[in-house]
Amino acid sequence: MEYFSSLGYSGLFIAAFLAATILPLSSEVVLTALTLSGLSPVTLVIIATIGNVLGSLTNYALGYWASVKVIQKWLKLSDEAVEQAAQRFKKYGILSLFFAWLPIIGDPLTVIAGMLRVHLLWFIVLVGAGKLLRYIFVSYLALQVA
Repeated sequence: MEYFSSLGYSGLFIAAFLAATILPLSSEVVLTALTLSGLSPVTLVIIATIGNVLGSLTNYALGYWASVKVIQKWLKLSDEAVEQAAQRFKKYGILSLFFAWLPIIGDPLTVIAGMLRVHLLWFIVLVGAGKLLRYIFVSYLALQVA
């Protein structure tokens, strides 16, 4: 995380993008470090949100174009994780995408949205809103600690 923090805004973008895709990263740690270093919290939140949503769009594209087995292999998702995400999606519908920021179930939700061909605009709005609110909250907490 120190490496990403040393890159400033671009490091946060990369960390946020990767955290939403294939690597178990914590973009929140990078966001907090950069907020505490004095960079603009508004700019940081915007960059983190854009990076994370673009990472989620990558998952959506995988779900849209790849087979379930290929997706599980690439993203290292267990049958159980995919099934849990599918059940949540079926239970709560498209609104479940608002919770794509949650650990463990968030990435599979975005893949399943692609598999189910969720309308892209709804995907971006719901995923973006959830991730934006999460980053606002993390940034706010960081500023309270400072």
